[in-house]
Amino acid sequence: MEQFIPITQDEVHTKGWDLVDIVLVTGDAYVDHPSFGTAVISRVLENAGFRVAVLSQPDWHSKKDFQKFGKPGLFFGISAGNMDSMVNKYTSLKKVRNNDAYSEGDQPFKRPDRAAIVYSHRAREAFKDVPIIIGGIEASLRRFAHYDYWSDRTRRSILVDSKADLLVYGMGENQALEIARRLSAGENIDSTRGIRGTVFITRENELFDDKDTITIPSFDEIASDKTKFNTATRIIHEETNPYTAKTIIQFHGKRRVVQIPPPFPLTSAELDKVYELPYTRKPHPSYKNPIPAFEMIKNSVTIMRGCFGGCSFCSIALHQGKIVQSRSEKSIIKEITDITKVEGSGVVITDIGGPTANMYRMGCVSRTILSKCRKLSCVYPSICSNLETDCGPLLLLLKKCRELKNVKHLFVSSGIRMDLALLNPEYIREIAKHHVSGYIKVAPEHISGPVLKVMKKPGKAVFENFKDRFTDFSKKAKKEQYVIPYLISSHPGAKMENELELALFLKDQGMRPRQVQDFLPSPMDIATSIYYTGRDPFSGENVYVVKKEVEKRAHRAMIQYYKKENQQLILKALRKIKKEKLAGKLLH
Repeated sequence: MEQFIPITQDEVHTKGWDLVDIVLVTGDAYVDHPSFGTAVISRVLENAGFRVAVLSQPDWHSKKDFQKFGKPGLFFGISAGNMDSMVNKYTSLKKVRNNDAYSEGDQPFKRPDRAAIVYSHRAREAFKDVPIIIGGIEASLRRFAHYDYWSDRTRRSILVDSKADLLVYGMGENQALEIARRLSAGENIDSTRGIRGTVFITRENELFDDKDTITIPSFDEIASDKTKFNTATRIIHEETNPYTAKTIIQFHGKRRVVQIPPPFPLTSAELDKVYELPYTRKPHPSYKNPIPAFEMIKNSVTIMRGCFGGCSFCSIALHQGKIVQSRSEKSIIKEITDITKVEGSGVVITDIGGPTANMYRMGCVSRTILSKCRKLSCVYPSICSNLETDCGPLLLLLKKCRELKNVKHLFVSSGIRMDLALLNPEYIREIAKHHVSGYIKVAPEHISGPVLKVMKKPGKAVFENFKDRFTDFSKKAKKEQYVIPYLISSHPGAKMENELELALFLKDQGMRPRQVQDFLPSPMDIATSIYYTGRDPFSGENVYVVKKEVEKRAHRAMIQYYKKENQQLILKALRKIKKEKLAGKLLH
């Protein structure tokens, strides 16, 4: 019989519990699948013997829902969900979305704005003396003072605004376990200070061991001085390697926000254990309508975590870490086999990958070198000579998985790092022959040199070479398959001339991109710092930034040149940059 984590008091009683140790609060519908953070943390804690309940999408207007399980014996663990609640609700033009893929029936408005803060306040009202620990992507990326795009101002650390006792950043399994064990042993919440991957607050006059620390500009300083904002951004990003990172301190008035260095990467055995816990891989049976985010990933398999790409608009390194952590071949095969046992024959694995499709078992060739490295990227501006780039283990894994009994198709839907793929032509051949369902998604994001420099992405030639290789291998496999590029419009550094260059390239290639995303400044990204300050936090160079809605619309229209409704915007933009003569070439 399938056993979900309890989400009602009746389910708690069915387990024979008189109380719960930990209540995990989430802004998502409860889906017991390892792609959902609350499911992972709940199963990790359950496996260690703790009594866990999940409070999914509670009514935040009062404390009532937060009291439904009674007083937690250890703590409330609070997350906004798999996405930042503001990114989830609002578009890049600050318009309210009419859907929420993480809710039953795609229904919006089932979580508040700044959900981690609101949930924390309600939990405190419900039980004043129960420790509150916030985590998840929203808390992780707002752990220091940060620029908030939706209010267009600098906000304090979410730990200050939420009044929580502790913040867990990153994936959080080991932190959650260690916190639960210490509190279960009778220690108080202050004893958890010092756990890697956590943030806490002290008063200025509190005793604090400041050995091996670095103090970044305070909230007051970065709120009034953009140069100091960039200084803070630079230091935060330089202190992400767990082997070199220092404890970071940021003052908020007379209080210190203190970040302990990131946790060490999980070993393959540790990661296997996380993914082999008894997930039902289903939404809770109380839901009667589909949950779109689950439908998209229900038959996907995660094989690794982390990314060493270092793209300026991406927050993966700040959350999952720069060091790639890979599961064992045996564990991955077991997961796929378990899926086939439930679903029977003809199983389609919709994705086998991670943040990137092809970094499995890649990393620094030397722990000694890694323990001293402070680079933000292993592949930009060029691929590091100390990076192990052999995709042999991945090719062997893919072969074994696609040959498993009852597996009909094994697709790779995660984004492929094209520069790494070009080092391994056999990988491109295998993907084209076995693992693509008509098209392959890649993320050049742009092709114009100045924009790619700000993005920290490889040059146009990488995309062209990959596309040519993939097309050639597809033809040899007698398959009609296409490359679909993901693109970002209005990214810092992009002037209209750059968008025109991209549009002309796409027209020449016969590409009509639908996958165009307006740049959305999210907390703590380097690109967000550039958007806010107009300067690169590392080079100090001035960077052109698009901020007006009318200009953002024109940038997107230029890239989607083929849409008739965009023609007037494009013609106006061409006149403005004195490129009217190119209208015929682009639009006809």
